[in-house]
Amino acid sequence: MAGEIETTCGIVGGGPAGMMLGYLLARKGVPVTVLEKHRDFNRDFRGDTVHPSTLEIFGELGLLDDLLKRPHQKLTSVGGVFGDFRFQAARFEHLPVRCRFVALMPQWDFLSFLAEQARLLPSFDLRMQHEATGLLFDGDRVAGVAARSLDGPLGIRARLVVGCDGRHSVTRQAGRLERVEYGVPIDVLWFRISRRPDDPDDLFGNINYGRVLVLINRGDYFQAGLLIEKGSFDSIRGRGLEDFRRTILEIAPYLGARVDEIRDWEQVKLLTVVIDRLRRWHRPGLLCIGDAAHAMSPAGGVGINLAVQDAVAAANILGPALRDSLPADALLERVQRRREFPVRAVQTAQMYAHQAFAAIFRNPGPAQAPLALKVATRVPGLQNAMGRFVGMGLRPEHVAPPKQPCGTFAALMAGVAAAAAAWAVVSACRAFGKRRLGWLA
Repeated sequence: MAGEIETTCGIVGGGPAGMMLGYLLARKGVPVTVLEKHRDFNRDFRGDTVHPSTLEIFGELGLLDDLLKRPHQKLTSVGGVFGDFRFQAARFEHLPVRCRFVALMPQWDFLSFLAEQARLLPSFDLRMQHEATGLLFDGDRVAGVAARSLDGPLGIRARLVVGCDGRHSVTRQAGRLERVEYGVPIDVLWFRISRRPDDPDDLFGNINYGRVLVLINRGDYFQAGLLIEKGSFDSIRGRGLEDFRRTILEIAPYLGARVDEIRDWEQVKLLTVVIDRLRRWHRPGLLCIGDAAHAMSPAGGVGINLAVQDAVAAANILGPALRDSLPADALLERVQRRREFPVRAVQTAQMYAHQAFAAIFRNPGPAQAPLALKVATRVPGLQNAMGRFVGMGLRPEHVAPPKQPCGTFAALMAGVAAAAAAWAVVSACRAFGKRRLGWLA
């Protein structure tokens, strides 16, 4: 090995989980080295939703006002159009947090902001264009990271390595952590279409003619995602761009001639959707969090936020031991126990949503909104409950104790409300499939 450095915590991956964990540990005085294989954060991350639970964390850190100076749009509710039925699925205005909205912020701005704040801390070391190639071992214990930089191979010796390197994690593979994958019937095609001032602000989902088109307001353009049957992209591409543009226009006629902006397949990016999670997120000397521990579907746009929540929990649990040079291996299981329940709950909800999407794919005609959906959207308080489930999750983390800690009864009621919201969505999906297709009869 050409060179070697030592640190307390070596973090692989400069995404939301890695950058947030690096910042929080350095804030506690823990020496941290973060490895990011790219030279900057300026890439198309597709999903760029920062939820109220994550914004609340920035508020607790005293960074919220500066973060919100970055370009973003505010989403106070989430809805869509099912056939000709317009509905509102979730509202965020009632949430007991500083920001009662989802911030639509390019992830490169989000990560650049975190990097700028972290670099102000003397124990934080961010190394761009450093790609992890494997792990270093001391017997059976992980003792560091093997990396490749522009100057050649580099070894980073660390008391703890944290894998935050996404769904294709090198650390997870090198650490021989067992991954369980769950079948997903969808993929997503991402592309851009210009946006006009009179376009809907809160309209996310357009469901019609056997397709689901998601349109995310990014100011002067829509970040568009077309849900397709898994493995069908080659067939779609084979039918040509004209057929693809016609499909988009059929789902969202108000886009009009703007579909002609899609002139080349290079403008259309395939996201292969995966849901998986590790049986164990850790082994001595190694912990995985974020997508490295549990890849999420884009349904609900919760991936960034779960990754950040993982980082906060890990910093809260591991930070004091790492700072005081105490053994941390026994604490790794606590991180998984803390975060596994909300991950499982969200992944279960996503899998139900995928079943509904699969049912929609099999109905190529004009869509008719199921009665259960029409009823559910009119139940008092249900949109607020769904907003809490989407915007806050089941176990939001805090970098400091909340000013008004949630008691046992309040926590129970919040859980009941979130469960009721999730059940309403599931019931609507089941009713649609059963009535239209005999699905889940």
